[in-house]
Amino acid sequence: MNKLDNPVLQVLEDYQAAVWAKDVDSFVALYDREAVVFDMWGSWSYHGIASWRAMVEGWFGSLGAERVNVNFSAAQTIVAADLAVVHAFATYKAVDADGLELRSMDNRLTMTLRLQADGWKIVHQHTSAPIEVGTAQVIFRR
Repeated sequence: MNKLDNPVLQVLEDYQAAVWAKDVDSFVALYDREAVVFDMWGSWSYHGIASWRAMVEGWFGSLGAERVNVNFSAAQTIVAADLAVVHAFATYKAVDADGLELRSMDNRLTMTLRLQADGWKIVHQHTSAPIEVGTAQVIFRR
């Protein structure tokens, strides 16, 4: 399924492009003003666009000359009127200026979106990774 078949998937493509460009404004524009994000890093949750913007600015700013290539796989959507849910596996690969992979990790990602006048906006996002039972270590490889 591609964005022509399912316009909700455009949000994933816009997410990829904004991360690659380290474009804070484009990235944050994907989210509703009152979005609630359960992210894997640093804070238990982010409530509202201001706190999410601060996290994104820190993330993109920490990359220096590196870029991050995000790849979504096994994306599935459920759409009902003005609400949609998309879940996928997300692979984040940090690359240097020459495109050499420096590190990568996989996440599970679920987004709830609401159709607004200017398109689908993320109202809730949840990322996770499983925990290995014997060691309590996060599993970053699918």
